[in-house]
Amino acid sequence: MWPTIPNRTFLQDFFWSRFRMSVRVPPRLLGLAGQSLLRDEASAIAALELLPPELFPPLFMEAFTGRHTETLKAMVQAWPFARLPLGGLMQTPHQEILQAVLDGLDVLLAQKVRPRRWKLQVLDLRNGGQNFWSLWSGAGVHVCSPMGPGAEDSSRSKQPLAPLKVFVDLCLKETTLDEFLTYLITWVKQREGWLHLCCKKLRIFAMPIQNIEKVLNMVQLDCIQQVEVNCPWQLSTLGVFAPYLGRMSNVQRLLLAHIHAAASEEEEQQVAHFTSQVLRLHHLRGLYIDSPSFLEGCLDQMLRCLKTPLETLSITNCQLTESDLTHLSHCLHISQLQNLDLSGISLTYFSPEPLQILLEKVAATLQNLDLDQCGIADSHLEAILPALSHCSQLRTFSMCGNPLSMAVMGRLLRHTDGLHRLRLEVYPAPLESYSPWGALHLGRLAWFRAELIEILRDLGRPRTVWLSTSPCPHCGNKTSHDLEPILWPCYMPA
Repeated sequence: MWPTIPNRTFLQDFFWSRFRMSVRVPPRLLGLAGQSLLRDEASAIAALELLPPELFPPLFMEAFTGRHTETLKAMVQAWPFARLPLGGLMQTPHQEILQAVLDGLDVLLAQKVRPRRWKLQVLDLRNGGQNFWSLWSGAGVHVCSPMGPGAEDSSRSKQPLAPLKVFVDLCLKETTLDEFLTYLITWVKQREGWLHLCCKKLRIFAMPIQNIEKVLNMVQLDCIQQVEVNCPWQLSTLGVFAPYLGRMSNVQRLLLAHIHAAASEEEEQQVAHFTSQVLRLHHLRGLYIDSPSFLEGCLDQMLRCLKTPLETLSITNCQLTESDLTHLSHCLHISQLQNLDLSGISLTYFSPEPLQILLEKVAATLQNLDLDQCGIADSHLEAILPALSHCSQLRTFSMCGNPLSMAVMGRLLRHTDGLHRLRLEVYPAPLESYSPWGALHLGRLAWFRAELIEILRDLGRPRTVWLSTSPCPHCGNKTSHDLEPILWPCYMPA
């Protein structure tokens, strides 16, 4: 057992000399030394004042593994780095560990001035930070600095306390908060003004809006960068959430799925209320809207609220009008799109002109294009082929579930042959591969596949094309062969 140390322990001298010489310490030796010290928690806590910063992470890991809560509490108070990535050690939330760490923070927060050695600014509870622990455990990094990042004492004078930041990813998927998050929210609320609860990723799957409001009232909303709302909300519920969204001024990615509008005279007003808050998202780069029932006929309202050029636009599985698509093709903030997904939007009875104009506008930047199950027939595709052939940056292109004939498939391959960055092409099996009732004829499919391979050989450029047999382009139903798309490769080998 290591004795109580008045100046510096043999353990400290042992590791100190090796870090000064930039020698990699075997991880197993670090673990054994930490375990030996932790056999007497009182000695371990007494040693923290003189412990070199390099030994804090490996000792913290040993204390975490052994559930030495008193040592963890003391180590948080003496932590010599700006950030403590606790979430990287917790595969699943552990309330006992969290309570010990928060108790240590309480000791710090209770002090009116900053202790000389206190460097901790961020407690990170997100599932990350593994690189930090790997580095300091000696698992794969050659350590040269005896003090390490953030460990220098830049000023020996006592400083006023700045609010501590606690980072957490919020995933609200139950009707009530789980025990871990409930404890954390309660702790933060009781110490309001002393710290900031920060979140970069907010995901909502299922929770009463009243409970969501209680959580969001405790969060620094301007820290949030990604928002995902994937639950069957009514438009009126989205209206309650909208003011919170408007305060998330740094959101870069917004996903809304399964938002429904009840038939009422207030629908237009509710849409206007929501878009007025989107107007405040000056850093929005990616907009994803899936299965909404409120966009038909009012997409222009959503597009007018955009303040910056989008990199990603995904509007899927909903009804739009031809006027909506026209507004989209003339929107000022889509000219720099890199990713466009319009899957599940029926274009069958629309003029091809809006889509043609849209592709021409984004031709210089578009990298990924998804037009699955859009009801695009031969005449529609032939109209947009010239614009498509100018998308020089295109890397992936998918058109599954569209009723295209073998003849037009051949023209598609020829028009896209000049797109040298194109690496993934997924097209529907030719329409002639199916019976009038939607049954797939494997013999016909093999014949047409062979013809497509011949076209690729004639073109002379190595490329891989996949043919999807699901859903059936006749009726949109899954094929009898599988519930997932069956992909048949047609390729021209290098």
